[in-house]
Amino acid sequence: MGKEKEREKKSSSLDSGSYNYKMFSFFNRKFKINEVEPPSDVKKAFSLFTDDGSTHMTAEQLRRFMSVHQCEVSTRLEDAQNIIEQVVNRRHHITKFARHTLNIEDFFYFLLSDDLSGPIRTQVHHDMSAPLSHYFIYTGHNSYLTGNQLSSDCSEVPIIKALQNGVRVIELDLWPCKDEILVLHGRTLTTPVSFIQCLTSIKEYAFVSSPYPVIITLEDHLTPELQAKAADMITQTFETMLYYPESDLTEFPSPESLKYRIMISTKPPKEYLEVRSKDASEDESSPKDDSDAVCRNLLSYSNSSSESDQDDEDFKSLQAGVSGYKRLITIHAGKPKGSLKTALKDVTDQVRRVSLSEHQLEKLAGSHGLDIVRFTQRNILRVYPKGTRFTSSNYKPTIGWMHGAQMVAFNMQGYGKSLWLMHGMFRANGGCGYVIKPDILTRSADELFDPKATLLPVQKTLKVKIYMGDGWRLDFKHTHFDAYSPPDFYTKIYIVGVPADEAKKKTKIIEDDWCPVWDEEFSFPLTVPELALLRIEVREYDISEKDDFGGQTCLPVPELRTGFRSVPLHDKKGVKHKNVRLLMRFEFV
Repeated sequence: MGKEKEREKKSSSLDSGSYNYKMFSFFNRKFKINEVEPPSDVKKAFSLFTDDGSTHMTAEQLRRFMSVHQCEVSTRLEDAQNIIEQVVNRRHHITKFARHTLNIEDFFYFLLSDDLSGPIRTQVHHDMSAPLSHYFIYTGHNSYLTGNQLSSDCSEVPIIKALQNGVRVIELDLWPCKDEILVLHGRTLTTPVSFIQCLTSIKEYAFVSSPYPVIITLEDHLTPELQAKAADMITQTFETMLYYPESDLTEFPSPESLKYRIMISTKPPKEYLEVRSKDASEDESSPKDDSDAVCRNLLSYSNSSSESDQDDEDFKSLQAGVSGYKRLITIHAGKPKGSLKTALKDVTDQVRRVSLSEHQLEKLAGSHGLDIVRFTQRNILRVYPKGTRFTSSNYKPTIGWMHGAQMVAFNMQGYGKSLWLMHGMFRANGGCGYVIKPDILTRSADELFDPKATLLPVQKTLKVKIYMGDGWRLDFKHTHFDAYSPPDFYTKIYIVGVPADEAKKKTKIIEDDWCPVWDEEFSFPLTVPELALLRIEVREYDISEKDDFGGQTCLPVPELRTGFRSVPLHDKKGVKHKNVRLLMRFEFV
């Protein structure tokens, strides 16, 4: 086995070699690995920015290339020198070949390195001083579940993974078990995890990927005594990391002012008990037919407690505990009595959070889209998956973003095209979990963006050229895609955003080639480029079965860096491949 692996490794060299494919166990088919060459556009650019006839590019010439061709105008000579040093060290480290220029192969290597010439910026660069309501926030749904919504285990592990991936909103469903507080999906077969275990994990991992605030949304099914106990757990665990205001907020603070802080968002206890029996829409954690029974139990408990002959001291202590719990709530959640439209009326000075299911949002957006946009300018709207998504699938998030919804809550433990869009949106702004909304969603009422508008003018056109792909031979076995020949790759390119902008393009199929060269260009006219995502998916053509998956990525269009870019691809779950990438060029006209 060791010799076979070594043989595969040798035949997977970047520039030469071949693969043998056995046919019917008695003869071989040999396919040569084509040499990976720079596309003609790359050669022309190299020639343009070097002296006539020169075979090497100096640091000053590289700086000029990056400033003019790549539109990275802030590039300094020291930056170019650092790039040259990294490329030379990586490519010539064995021979310790030392020089301070790039030849055409070095230049091509640089353009194919996503850490040196990636498609988007990797640093935080948005204004982080606006109120929280002015940002899209990376939000999880039922963050403790390891799998499906009915029978998977509850654990702190998916919470940790979410925080490591930049998620900023963690949802916990709290249920009583005698005098303990458990986190689980109510009235299902999911196994519980302790509340304190979740809190401890959040404290440890909250800021490993981003310094900006973590919000814990609580779906609270606790008795008043356990609410008081929960308050003690929260304050003792987070200590000075916990943020809560002295009075109700009339405007949310900014992410910048809340760096390394943790906040709680849930219904205040009194409101919870009063409206619970009439409003089950906020309770996503259990089937509808059981929710009324829970409400009656909670209301019954509340009434019996107040009417019993318990000691006044105990009652005061209970009230103090509930008040302490309420005091910790920074973002008040809930929905006023009445219709969904009434819920979105900004009738008070205090800001708040309202939750709608994906179905409720679609229904309300059809008739009151402008009201939703107006509401989300000051307040927070959270959208969550409908209760029938038992497999932890997700919905299309763009309708929420089009209407300004800050918290589009997703099942992060699943995978699929909708989750790829979520990953794409929050690659923006350095992956810090907060993406500032475009001006069209925060401007004054007379200039308010109407999500239903159809006859919008084209603001700009995105031109995408896909040159080639590489890296599959290093990340996959040579028979992964086809047992008898090298793969037949093609690429699909999508624009996802407002309905008028959505589009799909497809390259030709390149047969029997581990390093496909497409050299095709596509144009996408955009009416609302601020809300557009570029989704890329590579497939391997199969004449007899479903086409194999070769990798995917999703990128926020407003963040795209123009010029030649190395675009790394990810697997179905969003994990980045080690070597698979595309060489592309982006241009706005």
